[in-house]
Amino acid sequence: MITEHATQVVSRLAAEGVTVGYGGRAVIDNLDVVIPPGVITTIIGPNGCGKSTLLRALSRLLKPSKGTVVLDGEDIAKLKTRDVAKKLGLLPQAPIAPEGLTVADLVARGRHPHQSWLRQWSSDDAAVVTRALAMTGVSDLAGRPVDALSGGQRQRVWISMTLAQGTDLLLLDEPITYLDLAHAIDVIDLVDDLHESGCTVVMVLHDLNLATRYSDNLIVMREGAILAQGHPRDVITPELLHEAFGLSARVIDDPVSDRPLIVPIGRTHVQL
Repeated sequence: MITEHATQVVSRLAAEGVTVGYGGRAVIDNLDVVIPPGVITTIIGPNGCGKSTLLRALSRLLKPSKGTVVLDGEDIAKLKTRDVAKKLGLLPQAPIAPEGLTVADLVARGRHPHQSWLRQWSSDDAAVVTRALAMTGVSDLAGRPVDALSGGQRQRVWISMTLAQGTDLLLLDEPITYLDLAHAIDVIDLVDDLHESGCTVVMVLHDLNLATRYSDNLIVMREGAILAQGHPRDVITPELLHEAFGLSARVIDDPVSDRPLIVPIGRTHVQL
């Protein structure tokens, strides 16, 4: 089920007939997907369905054995790494900073794609880093070691580094993994703020209700294929949840938003 809304868009990023995997085993086979500009797209699906593999292919971390990933109308495989980094920022799962590295130094590394022997660090770079720290609310942490921060603080700092690249296309792989609910909401609110400021965001999430609440476009995957793509109101149904996740659930109106709310049905503590 690919909705009309998802197909009639001009893309910043797209996969065309992409096959990609690991060790000669295809995880994704002949997949087509379009990432619409200016919205939050979230990839959801059961464990092992290819969510992170798709994100890694879109970011050029994984090279497809077949097909093409297109970034702003160009084959991403033919672009220089530095040029890709100027257009696309990636936050992988569980990134690790060198021991003792300060927040300011980590965020400054986001400016590396803009450096060369002809163009060294400048006041413009410093201004971008200062703005990135402010946008993510971590300016007061600039002098602290990254490894001394809480999980939520570290995620904000890593997002700040991707912002320092100066891109308006962000790919985030499980940005709220291992965070408690309050910190997870804080990070997702930040992602929403970045979207409101003009960023196109693509992220992988496991939390289905956060995905439906914060996304304008959902990509639902199963076994390396896309089952559905579109606005959460058009995509999320009990039938789709059962097909994608094997999940029995009710879908009701979220009492605090205009999005669907998924209520799982287990074997016990259920009043029907």
